[in-house]
Amino acid sequence: QVQLVESGGGLVQAGGSLRLSCVASRRTSSSYAMGWFRQAPGKEREFVAAISWGGGRTSYADSVKGRFTISRNNAQNTVLLQMNSLKPEDTAVYYCAATARWAPMVEGQYDYWGQGTQVTVSS
Repeated sequence: QVQLVESGGGLVQAGGSLRLSCVASRRTSSSYAMGWFRQAPGKEREFVAAISWGGGRTSYADSVKGRFTISRNNAQNTVLLQMNSLKPEDTAVYYCAATARWAPMVEGQYDYWGQGTQVTVSS
């Protein structure tokens, strides 16, 4: 069992930046790829970004490419999502998730989920 806890959300103006953090309850580096998803009000949850077990592979949704960067620090069991040039349409609850497979965009392939952190971007 892996518990995931997100932090770093908040309110920011358009064009600003936020860094989300996800801390795992135990070592995930040798077993789990990590991903970020988001869910805006009235919409389905969608894929944002993912990173492989060792960090050598990453995947991004087209809507965030060039603006968001995912990284991981396995020594600290932490995954980060650096979000720059934020837009109002990035407003959502952001979820961290862990998967034992590399199918980064497939929500159903993720085994564990955090509770989410709210990101609000004002125009």
